[in-house]
Amino acid sequence: MIGQLRSVVIDCPDPRALAAFYAELLGLPLVEGDPEDNEWVVLGGPPGHQPRLAFQQAIDLRAPDWPDPERPQQFHLDVTVDDIEAAEKAALALGARRLPGEGEGFRVYADPVGHPFCLCWD
Repeated sequence: MIGQLRSVVIDCPDPRALAAFYAELLGLPLVEGDPEDNEWVVLGGPPGHQPRLAFQQAIDLRAPDWPDPERPQQFHLDVTVDDIEAAEKAALALGARRLPGEGEGFRVYADPVGHPFCLCWD
């Protein structure tokens, strides 16, 4: 092993707003981020503790367009849920939107900025 995963970093126009979406979706606390600075926000635990999601300002972000290969998803998160119907309702209320595509045990959504993620169940 060369190293350990520190954070998954997501580019977005407004890090604080997208961090708030994922804080509610995943129940992760804000651990780093100057309230006066909107360029970098981190959810989760201290370095070395997982999971950690970081949000970095990218003003001119060209958002993915699922499932268009010209604007690929770039990354996605799988989120395990107990009740897909309740989880979908809650995610949509936070600002997510449903995307085309689902399979046995997952449905595809976009966060408020357009990053795809899946709600998964067993």
